[in-house]
Amino acid sequence: MQISTKSLHIVSFDVPYPPNYGGVIDVFYKIKELKKLGVKIHLHTFEYGRGKQEELEKYCYKVYYYKRNSYFLSTFSKIPFVVKSRANQQLINRLLGDDFPILFEGLHTTFPIYSNTINSSRVFVRAHNIEHNFYKGLFESESSIFKKKFFKYEAEKLKEYEDILSKVEGIFPISPFEQSYFSNKYGNKSTYIPAFYEATINSEFKPSEKIILYHGNLTVSENINAVEFLIEVYKNSNYKLIIASKKLDKGLKTLIKNIENINFIEIPTDESLQKLFEVAHINVLPTFQKTGIKLKLLNTLSKGKFVITNNQMIEDTGLEDLVEIANTKKEFLEKTELFFSKNFNQEIINKRIEILSPFNPKKSAKKLVKEIFN
Repeated sequence: MQISTKSLHIVSFDVPYPPNYGGVIDVFYKIKELKKLGVKIHLHTFEYGRGKQEELEKYCYKVYYYKRNSYFLSTFSKIPFVVKSRANQQLINRLLGDDFPILFEGLHTTFPIYSNTINSSRVFVRAHNIEHNFYKGLFESESSIFKKKFFKYEAEKLKEYEDILSKVEGIFPISPFEQSYFSNKYGNKSTYIPAFYEATINSEFKPSEKIILYHGNLTVSENINAVEFLIEVYKNSNYKLIIASKKLDKGLKTLIKNIENINFIEIPTDESLQKLFEVAHINVLPTFQKTGIKLKLLNTLSKGKFVITNNQMIEDTGLEDLVEIANTKKEFLEKTELFFSKNFNQEIINKRIEILSPFNPKKSAKKLVKEIFN
């Protein structure tokens, strides 16, 4: 049963289709669920490489695209680069054209709040991360001197800039960890809304092969570090590791060039990743930066078989009972051996369905509508 029609502006940091990386997964499936509830969505999105997507028009009343500003000028602003590069007067004018509530996706999109042109009583922010912590993590994991400096200054600017959240009506953290932080700092403005994703548990698994799978965006230093760790874990083992991404970092290509049991597979589409989920017996998902909730973890638990991950990925997610935890090379090898001695079965699937139930996008959408429109 649909609720009465309500209109909502959503301002997205990037084009949320295809839903093939963390942040846009949350945005896209949120839009789909809100559409089902009868919400008329006015989507405003910044486009810088993903192109205009007709698919979005199926779920949105209107879709507006904006270009990001000069990278050079944005870098030297006192405002964080991720915010300054998305400052757009045309966007502000459109948001001022009516009294519909506005959901800003991440601090990235909140320049209209900073500019004091928007009535804060109708403004809400989806907190995808504690952004200054995220950029501090990028600083610590980056090897390039130039990028380290950029991430360091960006973290400092984001920490100060975050105070604009005191102006908004509501903050919607994406994980319990973020909820704890934002509720401590901003009180009852903060309401936990679980991550949106394609929450369909794959219950028709084909027989798997003796394959270990890692997938992720390998243009991101955090993920490159994870793969470097996994190469060290498995390079002298008898296990076959597949590294899957849209493209492979040059340094990683050199690392695996002469390692016979480690291969790279390009995954240009969701369908190509799904095929790997079907054949891989184990998914390995370490991270060395505790931020938000990793959408690829939720996606893997829905689409893949066994999962091995570490504390930084799994702590404070409520999903600890669905994975095996390993934090060292020795532990990863031990858990790998353990899983290759087990069959993935219906009992495991049923447990996932039960534990993943709080992440039901329909429930989250109803909660979001209640918070924004009531």
